[in-house]
Amino acid sequence: MQPVVHLAVGYICYALYTRWRTGRIPTETAALVAIAGAALPDLLDKPIWLAGLVDVGRTIGHSLLFAIPVVAAVWLLSRVRGQQALGIAFAIGYGSHIATDIPWHVLSGDLHELGFLLWPLTPMPEYTGTKPLGTVPALEITVTTLWLEAVILVAGIALWRADGYPGTEPIVRAVRRE
Repeated sequence: MQPVVHLAVGYICYALYTRWRTGRIPTETAALVAIAGAALPDLLDKPIWLAGLVDVGRTIGHSLLFAIPVVAAVWLLSRVRGQQALGIAFAIGYGSHIATDIPWHVLSGDLHELGFLLWPLTPMPEYTGTKPLGTVPALEITVTTLWLEAVILVAGIALWRADGYPGTEPIVRAVRRE
């Protein structure tokens, strides 16, 4: 899944959770934390891959061996500080990232590419890229994961807009202080 789509999925998942739990839209800080959690696996893995330190872009940040302790630590810290909602937001964001990297491999039958889930105990072969999901013969279009990702991205942006762009206010305040 494209990195920006993970942000949309993280927001969608947290916004749906918040509506279910409270009947409200996400708060500014919690929305930002959910989006940051959704971004973290790629923020950890893509730079070390681009620098040539590893052969693939899914290693430590995408591994459950790293993700579970990090999410648990953030949740415990947030609970100790009386900010449990932020720990939940982070867990939902991070978890949504890992969870949405799985289906493409399952649907395409490239199960060996799921090695990232237990990296470094299991090898992570080179990612084969965009997966075909089927064809629309009448239009001669091959439907790939990118089509579905585009729909998810648009839905995420639409929901975020409808909610009033929660998560932007802390960033705007920080920029204005400079």
